[in-house]
Amino acid sequence: MAFLNDDIRKQITEIFEPMKKNVNIAVFVQESDCESCEDTKGYMEEMAELSDKLTLTVYDMNADAEKAAELNVEYTPAIVLLDENNKDLGIKYYGIPAGHEINSFITGVLEVSGAGEELPAELIARIEGIDKPVNIKVFVTLSCPHCPGAVAKAHKIALLNPLVNAEMVEANTFGELSNKFNVSGVPKIIFNDGADLVGNQPLEEFLSTIESL
Repeated sequence: MAFLNDDIRKQITEIFEPMKKNVNIAVFVQESDCESCEDTKGYMEEMAELSDKLTLTVYDMNADAEKAAELNVEYTPAIVLLDENNKDLGIKYYGIPAGHEINSFITGVLEVSGAGEELPAELIARIEGIDKPVNIKVFVTLSCPHCPGAVAKAHKIALLNPLVNAEMVEANTFGELSNKFNVSGVPKIIFNDGADLVGNQPLEEFLSTIESL
């Protein structure tokens, strides 16, 4: 089964052309109790074929428990984007980044490769000034057109500050987690499992929330 048709493959190949550095994709799956693991693995295999700067490694959550712990992977399926030296930059996807979320995955790859969007100096200074550990969970659904923007902002903050890690969480795949955080609309953004925002808020709102933690 192919996940990407020829037109989409051609488009993404062209989008990936500005990539400056190699990006390593780590995918964590398990054989049981994971309905979308096989699809996520296949989807990432197709995606990795679209640039010679992409390398894919598939891990088993149980057999490779040590690697999962090293990268703070708690659930499956999970995707972690690592830089050319296999360094964890705090950019994760829990659930398959298909549908509209293909956009946040592509953006994440470009950002990690060094071909991302440049931010105003003032915002960079605020992000670099974050001085405490911050976890950002962005709950999404694959049919939500506004969700990829929120995911990309969270990942950008993580990329620019090693104290921040940011996770896309596909709400339908992780129903228990969605219930725990009272997700009724998406994107819903949770900071350190407490403060939250709803909607694709401006980056300034993300930073104001983090600064008030």
